[in-house]
Amino acid sequence: MCSIWRRRIVSAFLNCVLMKKLKTAVRKWRKMRLFRKRDDLSNSRQVSTDPAPSTSGTPAHYPRPPPAELLQLEPDEGQKLREQQLRQHAFFQFRIHLKRGQNLVAMDKNGLLSGTSDPYVKFKVGGRLLHKSRIVYRDLNPVWDECFTVPIEDPFQPVQLKVFDYDWGLQDDFMGSCQIDLTALELGRSQDLVLCLRDQNKPHQDMGEIVLNVTLWPKSQEDKEQYLLKNTRLSDVNKRLKAQIWSSVVTIVLVEAKNLPAMDLDTRSSDPYCKFRLGNEKYKSKVVWKTLHPSWLEQFDLHLYDDQEQILEVTVWDKDKQTKDDFIGKCSIDLSRLEREITHSIWQDLEDGNGQIFLLLTISGTTQSETITDLTSYRENPRDIANMEKRYTWYRLNETSSGVGWLCVKVYGAKGLAAADLGGKSDPFCVLELGNARLQTHTEYKTLTPNWMKIFTFTVKDICSYLEITVYDEDHDHKVEFLGKLTIPILSIRNGEKRWYALKDKKMRARAKGNYPQILLEMMVIWNPLKAAIRAVNPKEPKYMHQEAKFKRQLFIRNVMRLKAIIMWFIEVGKILQDCFEWESRLLSFTGLLAWLAFCYYYEMWMLPFLLLIFFSRNWLIYRLTGGNPLLIPVDDEDLLAEEDDEDEADKEEKKSLKERLQAIQEVTQTVQNAIGYVASLGEAVKNLMNFTVPYLSYLAIIMCFGAMLVLYIIPLRYLLMAWGVNKFTRKILRPHSIPNNEVLDLLSRVPDDEILLDCRELKPHPTSEHRRDARKKHKAS
Repeated sequence: MCSIWRRRIVSAFLNCVLMKKLKTAVRKWRKMRLFRKRDDLSNSRQVSTDPAPSTSGTPAHYPRPPPAELLQLEPDEGQKLREQQLRQHAFFQFRIHLKRGQNLVAMDKNGLLSGTSDPYVKFKVGGRLLHKSRIVYRDLNPVWDECFTVPIEDPFQPVQLKVFDYDWGLQDDFMGSCQIDLTALELGRSQDLVLCLRDQNKPHQDMGEIVLNVTLWPKSQEDKEQYLLKNTRLSDVNKRLKAQIWSSVVTIVLVEAKNLPAMDLDTRSSDPYCKFRLGNEKYKSKVVWKTLHPSWLEQFDLHLYDDQEQILEVTVWDKDKQTKDDFIGKCSIDLSRLEREITHSIWQDLEDGNGQIFLLLTISGTTQSETITDLTSYRENPRDIANMEKRYTWYRLNETSSGVGWLCVKVYGAKGLAAADLGGKSDPFCVLELGNARLQTHTEYKTLTPNWMKIFTFTVKDICSYLEITVYDEDHDHKVEFLGKLTIPILSIRNGEKRWYALKDKKMRARAKGNYPQILLEMMVIWNPLKAAIRAVNPKEPKYMHQEAKFKRQLFIRNVMRLKAIIMWFIEVGKILQDCFEWESRLLSFTGLLAWLAFCYYYEMWMLPFLLLIFFSRNWLIYRLTGGNPLLIPVDDEDLLAEEDDEDEADKEEKKSLKERLQAIQEVTQTVQNAIGYVASLGEAVKNLMNFTVPYLSYLAIIMCFGAMLVLYIIPLRYLLMAWGVNKFTRKILRPHSIPNNEVLDLLSRVPDDEILLDCRELKPHPTSEHRRDARKKHKAS
């Protein structure tokens, strides 16, 4: 028994030794095969620099394995010498002449184009895209004839070639890959290569060949700097040498579609969704069920690279649960024709009259240095400012522009941001939103103190709107992480004031994470007060992209407390009237009785705006004496520590049990929550309109009261009611496309409620150490 096990152990040991020797021999044989193939190519180049393509369709044959005596050779000394030569150079230029493809595989096997392909080639190093060739349509022997030169820093990384078949609106099909070993090339010598394509999933299938000519030129450090400065700015190219980054961001808001064809014959409707494609990036929208006029309201970002086509492809599909999805229509948008840093409203027709699709599209976040938004090369021209002020003079009401003003925002940089990456750094970029317009800066990599140095301009469509500035951290997969946010009312902007603004967290109640994160801004707004007044009493432009409010217990309680504060004010007024009715104070009750009798006897309709003017006068005096609304006064975030701790504990409790308890009634409570929030916002808007929280709107309301008082004084009420009735009954006939509105509610929609005021309340950039110490003591004592 022992002898049997001994023989097995000896046999296994010998097998291991033999396998190790065999692997070493195979490795040496591969090196010999590589050099023999290179010598064959160099010999053929001496005869003809451009050999005729093979028509046999067979892949290139490799030499036979070397005889047994070659397996005993020492490692190749020439390879080591070549590697030493490569390490002596700091930089290389790799010139590639992509000539043609031969006998490629057919990927389009259905329909009219069966038996063909639409091939293109990608050149990559270490996952970084170097070049993408043009697409040759319907050809298995494509001729590209493209020459390009790319910088190479590490010649020991092979250049990978991947061939794809282009499919409209679908995923491109893989047609094979190969690679170029730069260490096997002779420096400064042009060489012809015929590379066989391979597919790991189809090892025995012939995928065709790629014919190209390559030259690897060694360069010194001085040549490297000259080359980079000749092509583009040094900083931009250094970024692209380290990692492939986007040159612009295409922000798309998918709003709606109209007049789509009915693909489901049973229901005479469709279940549409959209697919977007820009280069290699794709996006798929949600499905809107059973409609021919879907409304998506989805926002997403696609990234634009310098080496790709600037064509945005949009396809619309009908979702089928049991069969393959039906194709509805497609369209394409040439992004190169759109102006940068401007939000475009685009109605695009689908092919063959299959409906229309509505998009909001913005191209921003450019990284090139010579863009119109670069602050370093910007020189302010006083003549431009004078022309803009002339354009928005108060008496110019017939201008073709749809806006009421012009906003200029200079974004210098930020400091004290939180570290979002493992290395203690972040990749921050800044997003600016004004209504439906959305612009953004480029990304500053590996820093907590970015210097964006950008200048943006907006067309102000509503002077009562808010500028939202959000700082994000960019991840490698283009996902983002929140770093801080800021909300600035347009009416509170002080022209030409350059200052630091503190960034807030997602709840907009406390400071964002980090070392007192701040952003340096300078803003200027020029606007027409008369056009703004007319716009303020017209329907407010809806924001197409907004987050749907979900049910949260803390938000529900906060809305209840807001409504309770408004109701308590009416209760207090009712108590005063009740005291007058009960004659608790004889002097007050007698005075109230005389005032009521006099009011009923002498009342005219013009007196109602006069009473409102009395309230405005009282609150105007308070506004002038106190200096503004207390909710807009900057505060220290230490004063909110106790409140923040309570909210955190409540959130933990909510995660444990509230989800299970409220899942059944979530829709009902969400509706109640939003309704209470709307009523509370309306009441707070009335209160803030009366107490000069937004002086412009309060003065506008005063002017409206004076106008109403004058009209009611001159024109009898009965004629006004008749005119109002005629206007309401004939509106549909005379103005069928006009939007019914209420001027009072439209004005109140511009007045911020207390929640918005808290969002806009600024934090002190640097609280003093003494104040910080006192705040901590108060917090510990509580």
